Amino acid sequence: MPTYIVTLKDTASPEEVAAAKKHAQDQGGKIGHEYSLIKAFSVTFPNDALTTLESHEHVKAVELDQEVRTQ
Repeated sequence: MPTYIVTLKDTASPEEVAAAKKHAQDQGGKIGHEYSLIKAFSVTFPNDALTTLESHEHVKAVELDQEVRTQ
């Protein structure tokens, strides 16, 4: 299963972040890293359940986790 980075809206409260994590877990996702500088977490998630996470009211973006390189 691929891993995704889930970024939450800047206005999301700690309770709303927790609700988004629970939603991901309820849809079959496994939470990985929880970021502290931004409101985000990584989740290993089945492809077919991704759209339900993207439509969650507190989620800003869902992106495939991949390697980033600089020149």
